[in-house]
Amino acid sequence: MSDTTTPDQASEDVRVVLDARDITRALTRVSHEILERNKGATDLVLLGLQTRGVPLARRLAERIASVEGTPVPVGELDVTMYRDDLRKQPTRAPGKTQLPAGGIDGKVVVLVDDVLFSGRTIRAALDAMADLGRPAAVRLAVLVDRGHRELPIRADHVGKNLPSARSERVSVRLAEVDGKDEVTIS
Repeated sequence: MSDTTTPDQASEDVRVVLDARDITRALTRVSHEILERNKGATDLVLLGLQTRGVPLARRLAERIASVEGTPVPVGELDVTMYRDDLRKQPTRAPGKTQLPAGGIDGKVVVLVDDVLFSGRTIRAALDAMADLGRPAAVRLAVLVDRGHRELPIRADHVGKNLPSARSERVSVRLAEVDGKDEVTIS
């Protein structure tokens, strides 16, 4: 889950760590890693975590399809009601969970998210998936891994490892949601 910045915070020291071309290259590499690990696209399903994981999953699916010549099912997973920090967060309406037509039973599911930080969002995603089906395997692909894990969760596929201080904000912006592609740290 990404941290977001408001325009008022623009005066802070903001550094672009990935621009649009860097994001494109990272996603291309991650898509090839997914294919290599899975030995092709057979029984592969990408589940994007709301909000920015969904367009990332779709982009990965496009790249995989262009290499393999076959479409990869993409779904959306909202973990709002599975989070363990609901009492601490501002009220937020649950998003949409939509599984591909073939479901996830017996499939290799790759969870896709923008930022891996504490690991709590991924734990919530695993809980949500348990209510939806039983995959053969679950893997994790993230655009940015910034460290500071609170749970024993590790990404299988990482676009960029970005060591950061807990006090820093990592913001992911994607054209589909925010109008442009970039990752910043402030």
